[in-house]
Parts: sequence; C-alpha cells; structure tokens
Amino acid sequence: METRPEQSGQQTGSKKAKKKPSLLLITVILGTIGLVAQLLWVNWPKPVTEPEPLNPELASVINRLPGRSDALIYAGLKDIRGSIFWQKVIPDSLKEMNWLQSDQTLREVISETGIVPARDLDTLLVAFQQQNTKKQKYLGILWGSFSGKLTTDYLRKKSIAIEEFGNEPCYSLSDTLWVCRPGSRHVILANSPQMLRGFLEPEKNFLQRDSTTAALIDKTIYKSHFWFTLSSTNWTLGALQSLTSGNKDVKTLGNLNRIKQLALSLKFDDGVEGQTEWIYQNRTSAYFASTFLWAAIKLSSSSGTRTTEPAKALLKELDVMQNLESVIVKTDLPLSFFKPEAENGENQ
Repeated sequence: METRPEQSGQQTGSKKAKKKPSLLLITVILGTIGLVAQLLWVNWPKPVTEPEPLNPELASVINRLPGRSDALIYAGLKDIRGSIFWQKVIPDSLKEMNWLQSDQTLREVISETGIVPARDLDTLLVAFQQQNTKKQKYLGILWGSFSGKLTTDYLRKKSIAIEEFGNEPCYSLSDTLWVCRPGSRHVILANSPQMLRGFLEPEKNFLQRDSTTAALIDKTIYKSHFWFTLSSTNWTLGALQSLTSGNKDVKTLGNLNRIKQLALSLKFDDGVEGQTEWIYQNRTSAYFASTFLWAAIKLSSSSGTRTTEPAKALLKELDVMQNLESVIVKTDLPLSFFKPEAENGENQ
C-alpha cells in the first residue's frame, strides 16, 4: 500500500508568501497625491465675495486725479456716522476728535475755524504720490459742512500767496499747505501746487492711466464706508508692518514681506465686516504666505501664548484663504464682540 505524503505541509511550503507593498511605495503614492492636490488648490480659483460697485460720482472725482497713485484712501464718514456701530460703540471722545493733524498750519486752521472733522466731514478721498524716499505728495478732496467756517475771506487773509488753477483761486497757507474751495461743500487740500493744478486742470482717465490702482479698487469689497489701496511696495510693506506690529510671530514670517500690493475695505453696520487682499508676484508665493499666516494665527490665538486675550479673540475671527496670486483675509465681527452686553440685542 502506498503511503500518501502529507499534503498540508507541502502546500503550505510551496506557496510563496504574498508581498506587501513597501513603505517607500506607499510614501511615493501619498506624496504624489498630496503634490497634485496642492497644485490643484494653488491654481484653483476660489469663490469670493462680489464687490460693491463704485459710486459713479466718486468715480468721476477719482478720474480727475493727477499722475499715478501710490496710496488711495476713502472714508464715507456720513454713512459711517449713520451706522449702529458708530452710535453704540464709538466713544464720544473719538466722535469729537480733531484727527486732521498732519500739518501744523492745518491744525491752526481747524482750531481757528472751529471745524470738527469727525462731525463736519461727510466724505474724504486722499491720494498720495511718492516724492522721494522720505516725502510724499498728497491731494485731499473733502465734502462736508464748511460754508460758515472755512470761508474764502478767512483763506484770503491767512494766505501767503494766491494762484488760480482751472479758474479756481487756490490759497497757499504755508509752503506745505494749499487750499481751494471750488464749491460750498467742497474743500481741496494739497501740499504742493502741482497736485492742485493736476486735479483742477485734469488729464482725466486716471482709472485707465493707473491700471494697478484701478484693479485694486475693484478688489475693495465694501466701497461705501472705508477702503484704501496701496499700489507702491514701500507703502504696502509699511502697512503690513503696522498691521503685524503687535504680533512678532506674524511679523517675522519672511514670505509675507514679498507682498506687492494691498487693498482693504471695511463696512460698519451692527458690527464690522472687513476684507483685505494681498497681491503677490505668483500663486506659489501667495500659497506659502497664506499657509504661514494661517499657522501663525492659529499659534498666536492658542492658549499659553504671550498674545493678549483681546488679540486672541480677534485672531480667532479671521479667515485666511489663498486665491490665485492673492491672500484674502476677512472677518465679520458682531456688535457683541465690542460690547458684550449687547448680546441678543440688549444694550445696557
């Protein structure tokens, strides 16, 4: 009788063990997937908030600006004063503050005429042009209630010289302050006669001539209350340093300093909505800047850091997103963020 070999042991030994995927292969696959996902994210246009249109009257004024702008600032003070935020949050000391203090002669004019900028101004538009590394030329267009205060008689008596541009008398109150009153509700300020002449005898089509500033204005979401555009890298870096001066973790992120232009806008209602967009040279720079900024915000707002509690609360309300060549930071702060007692509509 033949003895049959034990098949179970032979079958086990004959079968080759199945090879498991190597750790290197898994790493390569996951790395490739991550790289593709990152490339898609960097180059994928994100949904953004639709910006408010620019008021046609304001657009016509902007179109008269001379040359090109390094910085453009707009404040719709009349609309801001009508907001719940202004009425319930802003203290009376700020409402009465004389904040046009950039020039000694201008301070004298405000004091002598009794103008209260925060109360008498309805609208403010200021354009800056870089004169040299230390000095800036500016032109300010102001709308408001000045007829009984800043009169032409006062300007004539205080002036050291008078010139006419665009059929409008312009008064030199000092070497660095020129004033023009083209209408009962308009005042134009400048620190050089060339800026006044450029506005009153305009080339027009500023928005076509300065395409960078025009594009930045389009990126300001809230156009009725407060916005500014920074076309110059020097201005932009200075603003970025001011925004991050209170937080060393954010300020020291080197990639943020590659920013080219910046636009910011705020809307005051029953709280504050805001958005700022930082434009970089390319999408990769914007991606890394957004990543670093997001990480720094998370780190600084976490417990145990040296960041103050109010700053932590604000950082937690910031939303950071990369969109093509831009980094977008936005927030929506309710009234209760500034006045906790106003929670649920109660105002104590």
